[in-house]
Amino acid sequence: MTTFASITSLLAEQAIELPSWAFGNSGTRFKVFSTPGTPRTPEEKIADAAQVNKHTGLAPTVALHIPWDKVDNYAALGAFANDHGVALGTINSNTFQDDDYKFGSLTHSDPVIRQKAIDHHYECIDIMDATGSRDLKIWLADGTNYPGQQNLRARQDRLADSLAHIYARIGDIQRLVLEYKFFEPAFYHTDVPDWGTSYAQVTALGERAMVCLDTGHHAPGTNIEFIVMQLLRLGKLGSFDFNSRFYADDDLIVGAADPFQLFRILHEVIRGGGYGEGSPVAFMLDQCHNVEDKIPGQIRSVLNVQEMTARALLVDTAALDAAQNTGDVLGANGILMDAFYTDVRPVLAAWRETRGLPGDPMAAYAASGYQARIATDRVGGVQAGWGA
Repeated sequence: MTTFASITSLLAEQAIELPSWAFGNSGTRFKVFSTPGTPRTPEEKIADAAQVNKHTGLAPTVALHIPWDKVDNYAALGAFANDHGVALGTINSNTFQDDDYKFGSLTHSDPVIRQKAIDHHYECIDIMDATGSRDLKIWLADGTNYPGQQNLRARQDRLADSLAHIYARIGDIQRLVLEYKFFEPAFYHTDVPDWGTSYAQVTALGERAMVCLDTGHHAPGTNIEFIVMQLLRLGKLGSFDFNSRFYADDDLIVGAADPFQLFRILHEVIRGGGYGEGSPVAFMLDQCHNVEDKIPGQIRSVLNVQEMTARALLVDTAALDAAQNTGDVLGANGILMDAFYTDVRPVLAAWRETRGLPGDPMAAYAASGYQARIATDRVGGVQAGWGA
């Protein structure tokens, strides 16, 4: 039987990167909502992200989105982050908010527009060099809405060529991580719709090209933990974008829709060697807080990941292997369910306190007065949101 005391050293290794854009205004395609205290600059986004790490000890890095987080001096931005107890992390490119990319970016039939998209990624790599970031994450909105609109194979060939140019530019300790999404904003086909397409493209590039799995980027009913297992087995799972969905790419708080799915995913991550020191897998959130406050939303999410990680670590793997190898269907399922139903919240709270962290991070943040201070201080200017 696995005990909580036996997994605390592994839990202490957990690090979940926060997305800078989660602290800006967001909404749906119908409405973006503004809220008091929303950051106006990359520095204010980082300061808010630092509050999550301060209260949870789980979020030591912040991902940037370019051009939303462009600054003149990245060394100064990195120093600002360090002063707040965090560091700069993944650099995310953006080729979905420029009119030139209406019909594609890295897959566009016009070589001039395609080169523009490649050059944007070169700029992102320059920023990685300045910030010390390891990963360049690429998500493409490229695709079509109608049958016959474009030559699908030609678009894949152009994508492969574009990615090869970008990959050739990354440094020896840097990685290209290609995300996939099965639909939206393109509705007939997306150029990188699934893990297989992403895997095929990054495998052709080389060992420093990996797949990013966003938990909200799958069709309903998809067995995401199977994909996790397969990519770990193939050595190509580079990172997660954790969020939750009911219908499409809802970008809700992690575990909100299906906590059991989150548990199952983390079980496969741990079993496949994707968790802990030396793992190539980066954990990150990718959420848009539409109606809830941003900082508590991120705190709640990282705590949900921590809780399900603890439950997954409590799985009695020796007993599970024995039950699986002897065909004990109900026994194997019962072992997994025993871990899932274990309420780890009280022991996690006590463990946090031994590490100098609040037992209840949500309550501690609410009592800190930070939310009221930023609502008072951040008056004027342009609030950050989609596109800023």
